[in-house]
Amino acid sequence: KIDNFRMKKIKITICGGLGRMGKVLIKKINKNKKFLLNSVTDIKEGKKIKNIKIKKNSIDAFKNTDVIIDFTRPKSSLEIIKFANKLKKKLVIGTTGFSKKQNNIIKKYSKKIAIFKSGNMSMGINFLEYIVNIISKKIPNNYYIGIHDNHHKKKIDYPSGTALMLASAASASRGRNLESIKGKTFLNKKGNLQKNKINFFVTRKGNTIGKHSVIYSNKIENIELKHTALSRELFADGALEAALWISKKNKGLFNMHDMLSLK
Repeated sequence: KIDNFRMKKIKITICGGLGRMGKVLIKKINKNKKFLLNSVTDIKEGKKIKNIKIKKNSIDAFKNTDVIIDFTRPKSSLEIIKFANKLKKKLVIGTTGFSKKQNNIIKKYSKKIAIFKSGNMSMGINFLEYIVNIISKKIPNNYYIGIHDNHHKKKIDYPSGTALMLASAASASRGRNLESIKGKTFLNKKGNLQKNKINFFVTRKGNTIGKHSVIYSNKIENIELKHTALSRELFADGALEAALWISKKNKGLFNMHDMLSLK
């Protein structure tokens, strides 16, 4: 019989500990027997969370941890990945808004360390992406495609990482690169679907946690696949499941589809 008290806890560092996701993750870790909050980093260093002093991204902040969970911004993520590489630490990236060049840098580092990266840590969204992949392969070309992306007013990047994930699934299923099929983006305003393009209808208002849908329309009918996040806890749960999963990997770039065996 396994003695639960003697099982080694996975030591976690939360980057962006004072952010919306950071706070939820810290709360979850402190209630979970599988994890131990090792350190917290944020721009506002010096404050304390659960008797842990917040530090800036540094060797000192990461040296004793097992897995780093990063919900920050692209510039900070690339800084974190360099420390992770130097110390050979596992990394879970929930940050969105990366450029193509930045994504290529992450891919390069994944040849040396284990990196789990997802534009959305929700299991439901990843199941939705899987369904979009299947439907987009079968649906006739006369159906126009639109992505609805609804978030709170403080979310900076648009379209969101989730919206881009869903659009990429739809375009890849049609044998196209997203860049070649990406149409207009309408921010906080109405717009029309374009033929042979994927349009983004983006809303950044209020306190919405996350609402996403994929619309297929041929002018005589609409098919809508929809996901609504009711709590940030679902993203935290997904990130912690990812931390547990990636802790057993040595190197490579992974996502929720790998973890959920959706490939």
